[in-house]
Amino acid sequence: MNEINSIRRERDQMSRKSTRGLRVLLAAGLSLAVAVGAGCGGGNNNNSTSGGGGSAQGKKLTLIAGVKGDEFYITMNCGAQAEAKKEGVSLNFQGPDQFDASLQTPIVNAVAAKKPDAILIAPTDTKAMYAPIKQAESNGSKIVLVDTTLDNASVAVSQIASDNLGGGKTAADTLAKLIGGKGKVFVNNVKPGISTTDLRAKGFQEGAKAAGLQYIGQQYNQDDPAKAASITKAIIAKNPDLKGIFATNLFGAEGTASALKEAGLLGKVKIVGFDAGPKQVRDLKEGLVQALIAQRPAQIGQLGVQQAVAALTDKPVKSKIATGFVSITKDNLSQNQNALYKASC
Repeated sequence: MNEINSIRRERDQMSRKSTRGLRVLLAAGLSLAVAVGAGCGGGNNNNSTSGGGGSAQGKKLTLIAGVKGDEFYITMNCGAQAEAKKEGVSLNFQGPDQFDASLQTPIVNAVAAKKPDAILIAPTDTKAMYAPIKQAESNGSKIVLVDTTLDNASVAVSQIASDNLGGGKTAADTLAKLIGGKGKVFVNNVKPGISTTDLRAKGFQEGAKAAGLQYIGQQYNQDDPAKAASITKAIIAKNPDLKGIFATNLFGAEGTASALKEAGLLGKVKIVGFDAGPKQVRDLKEGLVQALIAQRPAQIGQLGVQQAVAALTDKPVKSKIATGFVSITKDNLSQNQNALYKASC
């Protein structure tokens, strides 16, 4: 996981900009206490079970991403498509061009009208997306929440996401190693109220204090690299002995690196970023960031299909599943190729 949103010049800036930071919306309920292995169904809470078990052959599923063109969701779709093929079900992939409830709602409404057997969806707003998703559920579609969640998640048979609190702690541990276990650290965050990045920042704060680092707080960049750069400049001016920065998504890391480069501190002040799309990996190779915390989007997609099929065939369903992270540096990049996000399946 159930987490500055999405580090990418290949796509239109506006499309990218609403992705990771705002995809990062809503996974409070999805940063769950159950870790799962990459190839299994994972741990479970409150299993809902029925005795039977029919065939899923021919069932129709739809995956609605937070942003269709984002590598995180593309990778999720790849994992979901592979599992759908294995299960003998069809999977349609849709999503808005930006992480925006006003753009996602008509897509959900159109999908709901077709009454697929199940819908896997990453809600773009914890509140605004409840009504259209509830309508889809009322139409007879099984709902699986992936990556992000709703304030009222009762419409879903299962919720699957990265453990963003754990991801923040992993970022703190990684940064502690990069800076020698001591010194001042700071968080360049997106905006308050986004569940995934809120949890990443909280996890980082807890992890930094546990590691003996001097945590000096966080500021919000509104998912704007220019704002992230401005924040970084101000922080290093007030704290010339700053040792490291955790950027909770792509654009935070992008702006942070820009500011440090301008100040001649790139590589001296260490940066830990989040996610592992092609742009982030290039930045890692080029030394713009020193580490990336990668989620497991393909696994989220795989598990989402598994849980949807279980619900459709009257088999046990795991109500909450949390997926893990991997810390990637230049030194271990070659050993973690399977954790990198894809631009296409």
